[in-house]
Parts: sequence; structure tokens; C-alpha cells
Amino acid sequence: MASTRFTRVRVDDELDLHAFAPRDVPSVVEEYLRACRERGLRLVRVVHGRGRGVQRAEVRRLLRSMTADVESFADAPPASGGWGATVVSLRPAEAEPPAGG
Repeated sequence: MASTRFTRVRVDDELDLHAFAPRDVPSVVEEYLRACRERGLRLVRVVHGRGRGVQRAEVRRLLRSMTADVESFADAPPASGGWGATVVSLRPAEAEPPAGG
């Protein structure tokens, strides 16, 4: 069984990346989104902040690479963070294929 450094991340409809070191952001986001899918969450918000846009670009790059998990993504509405947050639509979790098949 794989262990993780991020077991204390609450899996709900929002992940605020301000609490994480930039080097950990890709791993945290990937693990968070997969955990959300497993729990049946379909729409989540990833808060990366406005700043210079470095975290936003990193999150967007990762989301583009996660096509099996991510259906779509866009800037959050202005009242929900605007370009300081990304709303992610996740694909529905599918049943695991039978073992050996």
C-alpha cells in the first residue's frame, strides 16, 4: 500500500493551495482530484491565488494532463475567486474492472 504525505488534506469541494510548498502542488492536486472522484465529487474548486500566475499555470498544466480524471476546467466565477481559483469538473468514477480480466 502506498503511503502519502498528504493524508491530512480534507477531501471536500475546495482545495486551497496556499498551505502547500510550490514543489508539492502537483502531487497534492493530483492526489486530491483522484480522491474527490473516488468519493463521487464531480465539481471542485482549486484555489491557487492570483499573484504572478505561476501556480495557476502549474495547476492548468497538470489538469490538461489528467484527461482520464478531468472533464473540463475554467476560471472560477468572480464571486468565487475569479482567476485566483480554478473550477474543475471531474469525470464520474467508474467501477473497477474485474481482477484478471
